[in-house]
Amino acid sequence: MIALSIVQLSKTYGHYRVLDQLSLDIPSRHCFALFGPNGAGKTTLMRILATLTRPSSGQFRIWGYDGVTEKARVRQLVMYLAHGTHLYDDLNAIENLRFCLALRGIIPSDSQIKRALDRVQIGPFGHMQTRYFSAGMKKRLGLAKAILARPKVLLLDEPYTSLDERGIAIMNAFIQETIQREGAVLMTTHDREHTRQVANHMGILHSGVLRTFPPHELSTYVVY
Repeated sequence: MIALSIVQLSKTYGHYRVLDQLSLDIPSRHCFALFGPNGAGKTTLMRILATLTRPSSGQFRIWGYDGVTEKARVRQLVMYLAHGTHLYDDLNAIENLRFCLALRGIIPSDSQIKRALDRVQIGPFGHMQTRYFSAGMKKRLGLAKAILARPKVLLLDEPYTSLDERGIAIMNAFIQETIQREGAVLMTTHDREHTRQVANHMGILHSGVLRTFPPHELSTYVVY
């Protein structure tokens, strides 16, 4: 079953083409890692798939739903953990989780929230305003949100940034868990070592053009 299907997707800003007729299928139970230099269009692609930016042409589907005309359905299936955290600084960690999940129609119990925060190892900081969180703690809180939401398609923009080795291990464990429960993952990254542990397929985005290759060929490519 194809979880994410992209067909000739393009995005232009004025005369500059960021994505050039990109096509890609990601089946369920797969993790696709996307490498590429800064400015290659990786984050633009993620924002399109998260329905935050509209493509200039082409189409994409999430579990069969059109990403442009059926955005509400797509948003229930997708979770996008961006490079930035997009948290509300005046709310504490628990309040941030409740607010963000309520927008998805999810009302977790106190015990579910506690388990998620404990799993990402920030349980003792649940009542602290996130303005006082480090970058790594904010990344862990975003991961706790994904753990509670259990998305069918997980979009990760530089998931290892700001995380220590233990945080990276927690992130990879959740990626594997998502795959095992019939989900799919698309991640942008510059980290070869930790990506190799979870990715089934890989590709390089350069000048808006995607080139795919299997993980065992990673060492033969300049991935930036």
